[in-house]
Amino acid sequence: MELKFILESLLFSAQKPLSPAELREIFANAAAEDDADATVKSLKKVKEGEITTALEQLATEHEAAARSFRLVCVAGSWQFVTQPEFAPWIKALIGVKARPSRLSQPALETLAIIAYRQPLTRAEIEQIRGVNVDGTMQTLLERGLVEQTGRAEVVGRPSLYGTTTLFLEYFGLKNLEDLPAADELRRIPIEKPEAPLTADAGLATAAPQELKLGETGSAAPDESAIKSE
Repeated sequence: MELKFILESLLFSAQKPLSPAELREIFANAAAEDDADATVKSLKKVKEGEITTALEQLATEHEAAARSFRLVCVAGSWQFVTQPEFAPWIKALIGVKARPSRLSQPALETLAIIAYRQPLTRAEIEQIRGVNVDGTMQTLLERGLVEQTGRAEVVGRPSLYGTTTLFLEYFGLKNLEDLPAADELRRIPIEKPEAPLTADAGLATAAPQELKLGETGSAAPDESAIKSE
Protein backbone atom coordinates (compact mmCIF):
# COMPACT_ATOMS: atom_id res chain seq x y z
CA MET A 1 0.00 0.00 0.00
CA GLU A 2 1.48 3.34 -1.05
CA LEU A 3 2.26 5.90 1.61
CA LYS A 4 0.50 8.71 -0.27
CA PHE A 5 -2.81 6.85 -0.31
CA ILE A 6 -2.65 6.20 3.43
CA LEU A 7 -2.01 9.90 3.94
CA GLU A 8 -4.90 10.73 1.65
CA SER A 9 -7.27 8.61 3.74
CA LEU A 10 -6.07 10.24 6.96
CA LEU A 11 -6.52 13.78 5.67
CA PHE A 12 -9.99 13.00 4.31
CA SER A 13 -10.99 11.68 7.72
CA ALA A 14 -9.29 14.33 9.87
CA GLN A 15 -11.33 17.08 11.49
CA LYS A 16 -8.45 19.54 11.23
CA PRO A 17 -5.26 20.15 9.22
CA LEU A 18 -2.41 17.79 10.11
CA SER A 19 1.32 18.46 10.09
CA PRO A 20 3.90 15.87 8.99
CA ALA A 21 4.88 15.45 12.66
CA GLU A 22 1.26 14.68 13.62
CA LEU A 23 0.91 12.24 10.73
CA ARG A 24 4.14 10.52 11.74
CA GLU A 25 2.77 10.10 15.27
CA ILE A 26 -0.34 8.46 13.83
CA PHE A 27 1.82 5.91 12.01
CA ALA A 28 3.70 5.17 15.22
CA ASN A 29 0.47 4.74 17.22
CA ALA A 30 -1.03 2.45 14.57
CA ALA A 31 2.05 0.23 14.63
CA ALA A 32 1.83 -0.03 18.42
CA GLU A 33 -1.64 -1.62 18.28
CA ASP A 34 -1.74 -5.32 19.20
CA ASP A 35 -3.51 -6.30 15.98
CA ALA A 36 -1.19 -4.29 13.69
CA ASP A 37 -0.12 -6.28 10.63
CA ALA A 38 3.29 -6.28 8.94
CA THR A 39 2.40 -3.43 6.59
CA VAL A 40 1.34 -1.18 9.43
CA LYS A 41 4.43 -2.03 11.48
CA SER A 42 6.72 -1.39 8.53
CA LEU A 43 5.65 2.27 8.54
CA LYS A 44 6.28 2.78 12.26
CA LYS A 45 9.50 4.70 11.65
CA VAL A 46 8.48 6.59 8.53
CA LYS A 47 10.34 9.91 8.40
CA GLU A 48 8.71 13.33 8.23
CA GLY A 49 10.65 14.04 5.02
CA GLU A 50 9.10 10.99 3.37
CA ILE A 51 5.66 12.11 4.48
CA THR A 52 6.18 15.61 3.10
CA THR A 53 7.42 14.23 -0.23
CA ALA A 54 4.40 11.95 -0.52
CA LEU A 55 2.03 14.82 0.32
CA GLU A 56 3.61 17.08 -2.30
CA GLN A 57 3.25 14.32 -4.90
CA LEU A 58 -0.38 13.80 -3.88
CA ALA A 59 -1.06 17.55 -4.15
CA THR A 60 0.39 17.62 -7.67
CA GLU A 61 -1.75 14.67 -8.73
CA HIS A 62 -4.93 16.24 -7.37
CA GLU A 63 -4.14 19.53 -9.10
CA ALA A 64 -3.57 17.75 -12.42
CA ALA A 65 -6.84 15.85 -12.05
CA ALA A 66 -8.71 19.21 -11.94
CA ARG A 67 -11.17 17.97 -9.33
CA SER A 68 -13.50 20.13 -7.22
CA PHE A 69 -11.01 19.97 -4.34
CA ARG A 70 -7.26 20.17 -3.85
CA LEU A 71 -4.63 19.37 -1.22
CA VAL A 72 -2.89 22.39 0.27
CA CYS A 73 -0.34 23.14 2.97
CA VAL A 74 -1.12 26.12 5.19
CA ALA A 75 1.04 27.09 8.17
CA GLY A 76 2.92 23.79 7.90
CA SER A 77 -0.20 21.60 8.07
CA TRP A 78 -1.99 19.80 5.23
CA GLN A 79 -5.70 19.67 4.42
CA PHE A 80 -8.14 19.14 1.58
CA VAL A 81 -10.08 22.25 0.52
CA THR A 82 -12.67 22.90 -2.17
CA GLN A 83 -11.78 25.01 -5.19
CA PRO A 84 -12.82 28.69 -4.84
CA GLU A 85 -15.26 28.59 -7.77
CA PHE A 86 -17.53 26.20 -5.85
CA ALA A 87 -17.98 28.63 -2.93
CA PRO A 88 -21.61 29.69 -3.77
CA TRP A 89 -22.93 26.13 -3.46
CA ILE A 90 -20.82 25.32 -0.40
CA LYS A 91 -22.17 28.44 1.34
CA ALA A 92 -25.73 27.39 0.52
CA LEU A 93 -25.05 23.96 2.03
CA ILE A 94 -23.35 24.88 5.30
CA GLY A 95 -24.15 28.57 5.66
CA VAL A 96 -21.69 31.39 6.22
CA LYS A 97 -19.85 31.47 9.52
CA ALA A 98 -19.47 34.81 11.23
CA ARG A 99 -15.95 36.01 10.56
CA PRO A 100 -14.01 38.64 12.49
CA SER A 101 -14.14 42.11 11.00
CA ARG A 102 -11.57 42.87 8.31
CA LEU A 103 -8.31 44.41 9.41
CA SER A 104 -7.97 48.16 9.00
CA GLN A 105 -5.31 49.68 6.76
CA PRO A 106 -3.14 50.73 9.76
CA ALA A 107 -3.40 47.20 11.16
CA LEU A 108 -2.37 45.68 7.82
CA GLU A 109 0.56 48.07 7.53
CA THR A 110 1.74 47.26 11.05
CA LEU A 111 1.27 43.53 10.45
CA ALA A 112 3.32 43.74 7.24
CA ILE A 113 6.18 45.43 9.08
CA ILE A 114 6.19 42.72 11.74
CA ALA A 115 5.94 39.91 9.17
CA TYR A 116 8.93 41.12 7.14
CA ARG A 117 11.16 42.46 9.93
CA GLN A 118 10.42 40.16 12.89
CA PRO A 119 11.35 39.94 15.64
CA LEU A 120 11.23 43.62 16.53
CA THR A 121 10.08 45.91 19.33
CA ARG A 122 7.11 48.24 19.41
CA ALA A 123 9.49 51.22 19.27
CA GLU A 124 11.10 49.83 16.10
CA ILE A 125 7.68 49.36 14.51
CA GLU A 126 6.87 52.99 15.30
CA GLN A 127 10.19 54.09 13.74
CA ILE A 128 9.14 52.54 10.44
CA ARG A 129 5.48 53.62 10.53
CA GLY A 130 6.17 57.04 12.00
CA VAL A 131 3.10 56.91 14.27
CA ASN A 132 2.07 55.43 17.61
CA VAL A 133 0.96 51.80 17.23
CA ASP A 134 -0.35 51.00 20.72
CA GLY A 135 -3.99 50.56 19.64
CA THR A 136 -3.08 48.70 16.47
CA MET A 137 -0.78 46.31 18.32
CA GLN A 138 -3.50 45.57 20.86
CA THR A 139 -5.86 44.63 18.01
CA LEU A 140 -3.29 42.34 16.38
CA LEU A 141 -2.51 40.67 19.72
CA GLU A 142 -6.21 40.13 20.49
CA ARG A 143 -6.78 38.64 17.04
CA GLY A 144 -3.92 36.20 17.61
CA LEU A 145 -2.00 37.34 14.53
CA VAL A 146 0.96 38.64 16.55
CA GLU A 147 2.59 37.40 19.75
CA GLN A 148 5.46 38.24 22.08
CA THR A 149 8.49 36.17 21.10
CA GLY A 150 11.04 37.33 23.67
CA ARG A 151 12.82 40.42 24.91
CA ALA A 152 15.42 42.59 23.19
CA GLU A 153 18.94 42.74 24.63
CA VAL A 154 18.83 46.52 25.03
CA VAL A 155 18.20 48.97 27.84
CA GLY A 156 14.78 48.33 29.36
CA ARG A 157 14.51 44.86 27.78
CA PRO A 158 11.41 45.71 25.67
CA SER A 159 9.23 42.94 24.28
CA LEU A 160 9.93 41.52 20.82
CA TYR A 161 7.01 40.66 18.55
CA GLY A 162 6.52 38.23 15.69
CA THR A 163 3.71 36.64 13.70
CA THR A 164 1.83 33.50 14.75
CA THR A 165 0.66 30.31 13.06
CA LEU A 166 -2.78 31.91 12.84
CA PHE A 167 -1.20 34.68 10.73
CA LEU A 168 -0.12 32.06 8.18
CA GLU A 169 -3.59 30.50 8.20
CA TYR A 170 -5.28 33.90 7.84
CA PHE A 171 -3.33 34.68 4.67
CA GLY A 172 -3.14 31.09 3.38
CA LEU A 173 0.65 30.85 3.58
CA LYS A 174 2.65 27.64 3.92
CA ASN A 175 5.41 29.48 5.78
CA LEU A 176 7.01 32.93 6.00
CA GLU A 177 9.13 32.20 2.92
CA ASP A 178 5.90 32.37 0.90
CA LEU A 179 5.49 36.08 1.66
CA PRO A 180 5.63 38.19 -1.51
CA ALA A 181 8.83 40.16 -2.12
CA ALA A 182 9.03 43.46 -0.24
CA ASP A 183 12.65 44.52 -0.63
CA GLU A 184 11.91 48.18 0.06
CA LEU A 185 10.30 47.36 3.39
CA ARG A 186 13.19 45.11 4.34
CA ARG A 187 15.72 47.88 3.59
CA ILE A 188 14.22 50.56 5.84
CA PRO A 189 16.90 51.20 8.51
CA ILE A 190 16.04 50.86 12.19
CA GLU A 191 18.06 52.70 14.83
CA LYS A 192 18.51 50.25 17.69
CA PRO A 193 19.33 51.44 21.25
CA GLU A 194 22.62 50.40 22.80
CA ALA A 195 22.80 47.23 24.83
CA PRO A 196 23.05 47.74 28.61
CA LEU A 197 26.56 47.90 30.07
CA THR A 198 27.47 44.85 32.13
CA ALA A 199 30.41 43.91 34.31
CA ASP A 200 30.45 40.38 32.88
CA ALA A 201 28.75 38.90 29.84
CA GLY A 202 25.45 37.30 30.71
CA LEU A 203 25.06 39.11 34.03
CA ALA A 204 22.62 41.84 34.98
CA THR A 205 23.53 45.50 34.49
CA ALA A 206 26.39 46.41 36.80
CA ALA A 207 26.15 49.11 39.41
CA PRO A 208 27.77 52.47 38.48
CA GLN A 209 30.66 52.02 40.93
CA GLU A 210 31.53 48.67 39.34
CA LEU A 211 31.68 50.26 35.90
CA LYS A 212 34.25 52.80 37.19
CA LEU A 213 36.85 50.19 37.98
CA GLY A 214 40.24 51.25 36.76
CA GLU A 215 42.87 49.12 35.11
CA THR A 216 44.33 48.29 38.51
CA GLY A 217 41.02 46.90 39.65
CA SER A 218 40.52 49.51 42.41
CA ALA A 219 37.27 51.39 42.59
CA ALA A 220 37.12 55.02 41.53
CA PRO A 221 37.41 57.48 44.46
CA ASP A 222 34.19 58.61 46.04
CA GLU A 223 33.23 62.15 44.94
CA SER A 224 32.08 63.14 48.42
CA ALA A 225 35.46 62.18 49.87
CA ILE A 226 37.22 64.38 47.31
CA LYS A 227 35.04 67.37 48.14
CA SER A 228 35.62 66.98 51.88
CA GLU A 229 39.38 67.18 51.36
